[in-house]
Amino acid sequence: MKDVIQKLAHIVQTVSHATSPNEQMSLIVESISNSIDTDVCSLYRANEKGDMVLYANKGFFSSAVPNIILPAGKGLVGQAAINRRPINVANAQKHPNYLYVTQTKEERFQGFCAVPLVSMRKTIGVLVVQRKAARKYSKMEESFLVTLAAQLALLLVNLPLPKCDEGATNLITGMKGAPGIGIGNCHFCDHFDLFQAPNAPCENIDTELDEWRELLAFVSNQLDDEKASLAGGIVEDVSAIFTTYRMLLSDPGFSREVENRIREGNWLPGALRQATQFLAERFLSMDDPYLQARHEDFHHLGNKLYRTWKGAKAASTKDLSDIVLVGQLVSVSDLASIPRNRLKGVVCYSGSILSHTAVLANALGVPALMGTGPIPGLTDGQTLIVDGHQGQLFVNPGELLLAEYQSLIRDNLRLVRRLDSLRDLPAETTDGERISLYANTGLLADLSPGLNNGAEGIGLYRTEFAFMMRDSFPSEDDQVNTYSHVFSAYQNKPVYIRTIDIGGDKPLPYFQFDKEDNPALGWRGIRFSLDNSNLQMTQVRAMLRAAKDTNNLNIILPMVSSSQEIDAFASLLSDACQQLKDEGLSIVRPPVGIMLEVPGAISQISSWKNKIDFISIGSNDLSQYLLAMDRNNARVASRYDHVHPAVLREIERIISITKASGIPASICGEMASDPVAVVLLTGLGLRKLSVSATKLPQIKWMIRSLSIKKAEYITSKVMQLDSASAIRKQMTEFLGDLGLGEII
Repeated sequence: MKDVIQKLAHIVQTVSHATSPNEQMSLIVESISNSIDTDVCSLYRANEKGDMVLYANKGFFSSAVPNIILPAGKGLVGQAAINRRPINVANAQKHPNYLYVTQTKEERFQGFCAVPLVSMRKTIGVLVVQRKAARKYSKMEESFLVTLAAQLALLLVNLPLPKCDEGATNLITGMKGAPGIGIGNCHFCDHFDLFQAPNAPCENIDTELDEWRELLAFVSNQLDDEKASLAGGIVEDVSAIFTTYRMLLSDPGFSREVENRIREGNWLPGALRQATQFLAERFLSMDDPYLQARHEDFHHLGNKLYRTWKGAKAASTKDLSDIVLVGQLVSVSDLASIPRNRLKGVVCYSGSILSHTAVLANALGVPALMGTGPIPGLTDGQTLIVDGHQGQLFVNPGELLLAEYQSLIRDNLRLVRRLDSLRDLPAETTDGERISLYANTGLLADLSPGLNNGAEGIGLYRTEFAFMMRDSFPSEDDQVNTYSHVFSAYQNKPVYIRTIDIGGDKPLPYFQFDKEDNPALGWRGIRFSLDNSNLQMTQVRAMLRAAKDTNNLNIILPMVSSSQEIDAFASLLSDACQQLKDEGLSIVRPPVGIMLEVPGAISQISSWKNKIDFISIGSNDLSQYLLAMDRNNARVASRYDHVHPAVLREIERIISITKASGIPASICGEMASDPVAVVLLTGLGLRKLSVSATKLPQIKWMIRSLSIKKAEYITSKVMQLDSASAIRKQMTEFLGDLGLGEII
């Protein structure tokens, strides 16, 4: 009983500290899922008509969750709401009031318990838990949920009801998929959803198999046409998204899954739905966010195959001059179908910022929002404002709001033109101090933006993306081809390439990792690559071959924490150089440095002065380890800030030690792209920054508007402050006084 009370208190306290309604609801389902034995936890909120809108969920197939609205009184959820008492059954599908919702694929779950959230004798929502096992939730579990529901009702009663009144401006929030501002007319995608396709008997298995193979060939050719339609507008690795989809279609495993289900007697749409769901959920179950996002690729392909099978034609857009594509998961095919001069924005009800949709939108310069959730009342043709900078969507904006955003678009164009004029000028302070600005990248798509924005080199090239976007380890020749593109683009400019940072929380789909209790501190980075020295040797040989006899390759080692790791890599590098020389190649041994991410490495810097050639401060992981906070954890993300006094003081210590040891130091990560942090970093003495390609012009403009003397003065003042919020407040005022407020 004491444990139950502690769980209740913990959940209520956690939820009450959330900073937004969306965060509250997400924390509710996450906390409950972690507290009792359940496979699914869902939170429904009643709208003005009494319908139940699914607002948060953990456990369903994520791309299907948004936009589910259960009519008032319908299904077990509706019955729990009307009767204001729990419904706890061993097999929900056998209950006479059961309502099947195709998008959730909840036929996988049998045990079911729904508990109403009641406030002032009115049901404001329903809390639902489900599990695959055909058994009821225990009396203790049901009592726990009833007690928790009473507490949650008090917290949620003051939240606004879900609504979208026609003719009224409605603000929707989502994740920032691609930056920018766009104004256009709503145009829906995904009118046909594969996951609503039912099972049905297959009348002739051989005929169905032939139809499936013809469908595969036809859609493969369609993808080639779509790729060609974007030729010249996007660079190689973004264009390769279409190649990736085509490879998925030609994957024997995918086709085999569909064919096996057809042979089991299911017709083509049902078999396609089952196979797509099976493969997508394999990726969805992975811990790494990038790999999780790959489940969306199967959803896109499944829908494309299904729509083509049905003979569906795309809705006409000829009457819409400016278009905002809206859908559950807007696909790359949808983006390719709209002329670029007419595509003004993308809105996905679900999906992640790592999805191929977000990558392509970013490459095309189209603002995108991901994971907005349900948008009741949205109709084709409505005017939308997509704010990719703030992660906001305005439906039916009024004249004043529309005029304000149109003005912002004009101001942004003027700022872009002003920044373009600085492209070939050095990042030099007003008192003549030169700051080197490099670009971060891991995709070939970022090569051109970095160069176009005046990058002096690549400060961090993340090699793991080339490993994660494949179904097997890339060969040495494959890697040579990739790295050669990088060196070719940045001829005569320094290129810092990080060896593969994989393992732990970033597994590969084709390599088996053991489950780790704390993957962030586990088998990853240099630890993984040295233990798999054959993979490390292949990668190092590829780097050396691609760089040939140039002097612009620099190798960065991730997650270094000991001298033994540096020594082991130095020995491997020597072997690689000798092998290639023996093969008749002209090789220059490159400088080798470390990514300083592990706090324990700071005190060892001075002893490494004869072992390493440079240090690159990895601000993302270093900040997280110093603060013991995961910036992607909703419960603590609001407290995470890389200008925390502890982080700044450790960076000050790093700079002091590296200067005394004669080791060049730079910084990469989000901190180097944050204007507030950049002023402080230059004030502390750093003169080399590696930033995101899109932020490079703003950072250069700020540096050219600032003197080192002023940066050192303001830095000395804020280093006396005891909180990140106080530091940001004072720095915001400082930048505002310099006329740089618009870049914050």
